[in-house]
Amino acid sequence: MQKTGTRRRKAEVARQDCVACGCCVKVCPNAAIRVVKGVCAVVDQERCVGCGRCARECPASVITVMEVSE
Repeated sequence: MQKTGTRRRKAEVARQDCVACGCCVKVCPNAAIRVVKGVCAVVDQERCVGCGRCARECPASVITVMEVSE
C-alpha cells in the first residue's frame, strides 16, 4: 500500500506589504518567524506548525496560513 501525501498548514508572509513590526515573531510558539534586516518577516517552513497565531496578531494582515501538500 502506498502512502498518500498529507496536508499541513503553513504560514506565508506577503513580503512586499510587511512592515517588519515583529508582532508575529513575539507570538510564534516555535520561533519559526524572524524579521530580516528590518525589512520584512520570513517564515521558516520547517519550523512552522500552521497554528495561525502570527496571522491573527499581524496588524498589517499580510500573513496567511494555507494548506500545503507534503
